[in-house]
Amino acid sequence: MTETRYEQELAQLDTTYERALRADICGVKTAIAGACEFSIIGVGSGGSFTVASLLCNLHESYTGRVSRPSTPLEIICNPTLASTSPVFLISAEGKNPDIVEALQRARMHSARPVHILTNRQESPLLESASRLTAINTHVFELADKDGYLATNSLLFDATVVARAYGELDRQDETLPSSLTDLRLDDRAIADWVAEIDSFVDAAMACGAVIVTFSPLLRPVAADLESKLAESALLHCQLADLRSFSHGRHLWLAERPSDCAIVALTDPRLSPLWRSTLELLPPGTPTLTMPFAGAEPRDQIAGLVAQMQLVSSLARRSGRDLGRPEVPQFGRDLHYLDISTLIPAPSISPEHGEQSKYEILGAQWPSIGRRGSMRRSLEAFRVSLEERAFRAVVFDYDGTLCGSHPKDKPPPAAVIGHLKQLLDQGVLVAIASGRGGSIQEQLRASLPEAYWPNIHVGLYNAGYIADLATTPATQTSTSEFLNHVTRIVQRLKLLGVPIEVIRTTHPYQVSVRFREGIKTDSSWFVIADALRQAGLDLSGIVRSKHSIDILSPATNKALLVAHLIQRFRVDPHDLLTIGDYGAWPGNDYSLLEHRFSLSVDIPSRRLDRGWKLAPKHKRNVDATLWYLNQADFIGDGRFKLSLSATEGQGEF
Repeated sequence: MTETRYEQELAQLDTTYERALRADICGVKTAIAGACEFSIIGVGSGGSFTVASLLCNLHESYTGRVSRPSTPLEIICNPTLASTSPVFLISAEGKNPDIVEALQRARMHSARPVHILTNRQESPLLESASRLTAINTHVFELADKDGYLATNSLLFDATVVARAYGELDRQDETLPSSLTDLRLDDRAIADWVAEIDSFVDAAMACGAVIVTFSPLLRPVAADLESKLAESALLHCQLADLRSFSHGRHLWLAERPSDCAIVALTDPRLSPLWRSTLELLPPGTPTLTMPFAGAEPRDQIAGLVAQMQLVSSLARRSGRDLGRPEVPQFGRDLHYLDISTLIPAPSISPEHGEQSKYEILGAQWPSIGRRGSMRRSLEAFRVSLEERAFRAVVFDYDGTLCGSHPKDKPPPAAVIGHLKQLLDQGVLVAIASGRGGSIQEQLRASLPEAYWPNIHVGLYNAGYIADLATTPATQTSTSEFLNHVTRIVQRLKLLGVPIEVIRTTHPYQVSVRFREGIKTDSSWFVIADALRQAGLDLSGIVRSKHSIDILSPATNKALLVAHLIQRFRVDPHDLLTIGDYGAWPGNDYSLLEHRFSLSVDIPSRRLDRGWKLAPKHKRNVDATLWYLNQADFIGDGRFKLSLSATEGQGEF
């Protein structure tokens, strides 16, 4: 028999593996590190589901965070699965309409990062991602396309994921340098494959196989089931080594000639499998796939070994699994337009009040009467819509641009709205915990003619100027900030995962943590250290990526006061917009203003700081939604019309 397409693909695995070992995976490692304190959702179909399973399996092993591999349909039908977890969408070619729709719905509902891992620079998936905000893409281009079953793309992506976790765990030798050095227990994969002929004959005669496995090896078992089922090679059931004993064994009693067993075992469960094996009816065809453990190298070895097992089964059947005869109805099924067939879940019109309940810690089922909250919401909205605003003060990170450790400028849509506000004569100001980098980004994005008309409050409004004025070098120092710096440096020496300490006299000390460390928990570490030193805690604020300790009397409200005093603005004619409105969020003072809106986390006050944008619009998307509701009425003023559109809005 000549070499099949599937066998040709397996012959390329060595080269693919070596390429995966050389690939630059810094972006993937950053994404995984950023999710280390969260459960994650991995999304994929077929071979990509295997990679999603491996991702979640390793995430659970290394972080202890229960994580869930999901099919695109699960996210499409229940996108709230993605509401509090980072989402990783995996697709080799990015053509599957299911994964494209899953991206749309995950982005609508996720309050966490959304990542794409793919092997094509150009695809419907990446085209869709380019129209959305806050999507992180990780593209590893593969020149050769897999056949019907996932082979090289699966191995490449699985190796990237396995490398990422191993290297983040600082393992010196996560994976061997060559595919031939991978082992099943202490045996070369080729040696194991050479001894499975009798089982292959028996399994093909049975027509069905039960794959029983150690739970730590689920990704390998899942891929074996996927390949056997998708190729119609053998009927396949999955059951871990104890689930098998809860009824699956009846197949061996009722249909003994129809069933073979493959067991994926690790050293801890080998005694269980041996005891199970001794109790099976004599003559039951069995094959043991022994693993040395469940480390990344073991998982990769298992994926390669089961591909070779499938190849042996296919050769015995005389079929080419890389190029089967796919009927037209099968192609039509694959490319059904899911977006038109499964309606998106309805968006609750109560999201504004729900966000207030959440920041107050009032969760289902403790919420009783809602009347008071609804009346507060309606009173705020009515009063907001009645005002004609002359000035607007924005937060920067998380409001005008994404909140990300790597500083990025606002997107073009935001710049367009800023120019429109300025062209209409509206006073525009921007407050940020950052310094001169804000001016650099805005100057690069806006024509110079606009610079004098944009006011910036840098270092949490400790320094206030217009965009055209370069900040002067400060020579004064603050003993308070020096003291804070010494305390934070001691914390870093003790092992607190601090990455950067930046002291900017006389305004603040800014602390950034390593990627993936949540600032809401880290805030307490720093606050407690300052408390022990007898320092005031009221000036410690946090964003999603940093904690700032402010000098006394420094906060973003100073920029509001500056506009009111210099331009004689009625305080009620000024609107503030920020993303982190509840203390100790770094926009709490900004959203203490009477007319203020949140794009993510609202204030705890019921008369201000509401998030009125639709639930699925957060951060920059919510800012754009608010600005799209602005009606300019002349004389440098605008009004907001939110009642007719609140709770609505297309992506």
